[in-house]
Amino acid sequence: MKALTWLKNFAYSFVLLSLVWLGLTSTFNRQELLVGLTISFFLAVVISSGYARLGLPPLGIKRLVYFMIYVLVLAREIVKANLDVAYRAIHPDVPINPGIVIINTELEEDMAKMILANSITLTPGTFTLDIVGDKLLVHWINVESESVEEATRIIGERFEKYLKVVFA
Repeated sequence: MKALTWLKNFAYSFVLLSLVWLGLTSTFNRQELLVGLTISFFLAVVISSGYARLGLPPLGIKRLVYFMIYVLVLAREIVKANLDVAYRAIHPDVPINPGIVIINTELEEDMAKMILANSITLTPGTFTLDIVGDKLLVHWINVESESVEEATRIIGERFEKYLKVVFA
């Protein structure tokens, strides 16, 4: 069973790395394709053997699709937050109400909580200070609500709904 899991992780990793290589090079030149597939193969071998030790869930199509959606949502939220913070910095009449709020998470895996915390920190205007159990302590540039439920909905829910599927 362990060999089957490794083989499955290897196959998904190899395909994903090969697609990334093709996306970055945008060419089907035989030499570049061969180099890309070779590098993808060796990286997949390394990633697959260390994957289980990281405590990550087994790879699967559904998880990969949700992870890709999560990355797109994260990118969109980073752009939106950058524009919001830039507007607040340039426009003197836009209020800034900094503060620290607590948000809850339903994520159980430590790796999932860490990814959620880093996602929050990557969006300008928010910074995760600490993770304690199922709570995250977040500094927020413009506190819209001190209610834990409302702050959780505004800050964490946009990422957590995808991470729940990835780490289920």
